[in-house]
Amino acid sequence: MQEIPINTYNSPTVILELIYRLKIKDVMTEALTTATLKTTLREIQVMMREQSITGVPIVQGRRLLGIVSMDDIIKALDFGYINETAEKHMTRNLIVLEDDMPVSFAISYFDRFRFHRFPVLNKSKELVGMITSRDITSTLLVEINREIEELEKRTNNVKLSDDLTGEVQTYSILKHDFENAGYASTQIKKRLKKSGASPHTIRRAAVAAYELEMNLVVHSDGGEIIAEYTPDAIVITSRDSGPGIPDIDKAMTKGWSTANEWIRSLGFGAGMGLPNVKSVSDSFSIQSDESGTVVVSTIKLEPQQASVKEDDGIK
Repeated sequence: MQEIPINTYNSPTVILELIYRLKIKDVMTEALTTATLKTTLREIQVMMREQSITGVPIVQGRRLLGIVSMDDIIKALDFGYINETAEKHMTRNLIVLEDDMPVSFAISYFDRFRFHRFPVLNKSKELVGMITSRDITSTLLVEINREIEELEKRTNNVKLSDDLTGEVQTYSILKHDFENAGYASTQIKKRLKKSGASPHTIRRAAVAAYELEMNLVVHSDGGEIIAEYTPDAIVITSRDSGPGIPDIDKAMTKGWSTANEWIRSLGFGAGMGLPNVKSVSDSFSIQSDESGTVVVSTIKLEPQQASVKEDDGIK
């Protein structure tokens, strides 16, 4: 499997922005080679060879029933049942992605499950695509080249503009609203970038805002992200309406999570959200009870001193 050398913590700002902004539907392969329950493994083997693919979805209409992988074909050849149908030997217990999830979800899936590909479903649970690590890296390379062209136009030694002072942005976040997940953090990053904040500052604010936003989407009953700009800092506040965190000390422990199995199947619940926020904050506070949770992350603003390309890790 081709690994994706990207994570959502210390990758360059330009890449972080892309993996938060792009949706899986922007990256996935839509032109699919599929088979039915009655298609033989021999026929699927021919499909794989002709199309240079390593997995074929088994469908009924647009409903995904299973997948036959290259490993399944090799086993069929080894044990002599290559002429039997896909229905008997396909993999039925599938892990899928949804087309409106951010690309960052897919990256976490490849890292967690170590698979070569994932089926992509729409809101109606219909098969609409497949995504591989190559799809992600290829799209990111194209988008990064576009970003570099823009970055090269920017001048050095940009100072923070005064128009940030006193500005407040508020974003409503809905429970399980994966389609809009990442919107608030993207807007905060854009505002900081426009002001001339350093890439290091933007990167830290991006991590804090995104982790807090995803906590609201995944774990809360809904809430809001508030970004307040002062002359010296950005204060990012996450406020929700419940259900609250039963044990804050445990919640601040890396790897601890209350996520249910459904949330974990979506690639969440790693227990790194709040610890990540604290690690990038200059000051951090959290209060929680049954009525809700309030998390405040303060990040000091730094003017951009070196060239954008160097600070962003792009040379």
